[in-house]
Formats: sequence, structure tokens, C-alpha cells
Amino acid sequence: MQIAVLAGGVGGSRFVRGVRHAYPAARITVIVNTADDILLHGLHISPDLDTMMYSLGGAIDPERGWGRAEETWRVSGELAAYGVEPTWFGLGDLDLATHLVRTQMLDAGYPLSAVTQALCTRWLTDSDQLQLLPMSDDRVETHVVIDDPAAPSGLRAVHFQEYWVKLHAGPEARQVLQVGIDHSRPAPGVTDAITGADLILIAPSNPVVSIGPVLAVPGIRAAITGARAPVIGFAGIIGGAPVLGMAHRLLPAIGVGVDAASVGLHYGARGNGGVLDAWVVDDTDAGLLPRLDASGLTAVSTDLIMRDPSATGRFIQYGVKLATE
Repeated sequence: MQIAVLAGGVGGSRFVRGVRHAYPAARITVIVNTADDILLHGLHISPDLDTMMYSLGGAIDPERGWGRAEETWRVSGELAAYGVEPTWFGLGDLDLATHLVRTQMLDAGYPLSAVTQALCTRWLTDSDQLQLLPMSDDRVETHVVIDDPAAPSGLRAVHFQEYWVKLHAGPEARQVLQVGIDHSRPAPGVTDAITGADLILIAPSNPVVSIGPVLAVPGIRAAITGARAPVIGFAGIIGGAPVLGMAHRLLPAIGVGVDAASVGLHYGARGNGGVLDAWVVDDTDAGLLPRLDASGLTAVSTDLIMRDPSATGRFIQYGVKLATE
């Protein structure tokens, strides 16, 4: 069995751990958002790829859900002591090695997909069954437009990392932009993983800045809509609030309501301009099912709390069964 998963962020990494638990014999390809990538201190940082890699490799910080376990911050402290900006983005000492290797390989001419494969040889011992692919080898960055009275237009665009890490998603998001997306292409292997899959899953990751950029890479949405496999998405919004992160701060900027039904309708039904064959919501939101069904999108509910890989695997299997029977 071949499974393709679209994912990004902490929630996406926990979801993929559940997929592995649910389908231990399957070959799983995870197509990861890279629009969060940023260049800082001369280093190419890929937060979603690293979170996925560390989590699946057993090296993630279990409390934060991102970064390395047993991390230290001496280099960041020294940079701050020198007054080197940005001081708002912390580079862990262990994590720094990953960024250095990635940047050196990129500077040597290797594409991000090849670099990711090389990095994963350390962490993914079952690489014959599990593969991480960046959505694109091309540079794409998510920027968030916020109010700035000092700017001539009254608005200013900041990198998503600045909006989230430095500003803590405090300013109202007026617009979300994926810079460079129109000229990007799927990384090698991405469309093949989709068209060759027996099952395609959309993780309960942020629909605006994690899943949105992946679907926006030219060629990926078309591959999904033309795939033979069922496409099943899982809501990351429960009871009108995101389980993790700050999707509630960004969904209004793209005109989508902060509820599981609105996000499902945003992805849309395949065959009706969307990408989904089925949408799985939490039991808390079972009252939204008639609205989804009325739109032509098959929808089911179950317990979507990702307590551990076992519990996550159970709800994935259950959701897939309900959605495909």
C-alpha cells in the first residue's frame, strides 16, 4: 500500500506518526510545506521539514513539539550578546548543525529535495518505507500583511516566521501571500507519489500556511484531482478553535470561517473544483455534518485528539473506513 500525506508543522508531524502506526507495512511519502523556510544568519532554515524529520526520527523535544530534545542555546546567546539581529528567532545548538549542513549542500548546488534525503539518512532508519519530500525545490515564502501606520500604504508585509515567532500572531492579518509560488514546481517525486498512491491524506495542519502552500504549487492540485486514490482530509479545528497553532488568526484573512465545516468547504469536494473525497471532523463538531453533506462533500466525525501515535492511528483508520465504505 502506498500512502501520500500532505502535511506541515507540529500537528502534521504528530499525524504522520499516527499514519505509521496505523499502516506499518505501507510505503508513506510525506509532502511537506516549505513556505515557512527562511534565511537567517546566512543559514537556510526549514522549520516544517525539520520538525517532521526530528519527530519521525525520535529526536523531537516532546514538550515543545518542535526543535531537538535536550537542546541548548549557547550560540543564540552569543549572537544576542553581540547584538546580531534577529534576536527573536532562537537557533538551538544541536539544530544549528542541521542548518549548516543544509546550507552548505544548497550552496554546493544540491536541490532541497536531495538535501532533505541526505539529512534524513541519519534520522529515518526505514527510509525504504518512509520518505519526506519538500513540496518544491524552488524558493517560496509565506508573508503576512499587517497594519503599519508608519508605512506609506499603511500596510507592511512580514515573513510568516516574524509574524508567528516575533509578533506572536498579534497583529490582525490583512492578507497572506506566498511569494514565488506562481513560478515554483513540485519537487521531484511529489506528483508521482500522489498519482501512484492508494490513499491520499491531508493532515490537520494549518490550512492557510501549511496545507495552502502545498496545494498552491502549480501541478500539485491537478495531480490530486486526477489521482485514482481517495483523498481524505482531517480537521485541525475543533469546536471553533485550532488544536495547535494560530489558524484562527489567518483563516479570516483568506475569507474562511474558523470552524471545521468552513475549512472542509475551503478545500472543497473533488469533482466540484476541490480536492477532497471526504472530510473528517471531531465528534464535537458532529452538528456540522449536515452542512457539509448538503454541499456535496462526504463528511464523518470521530475523536480527533492526537493523544499519542496509537490513538492517532486509530482515528485515522476509523476515519478512512467511514469515509470510504
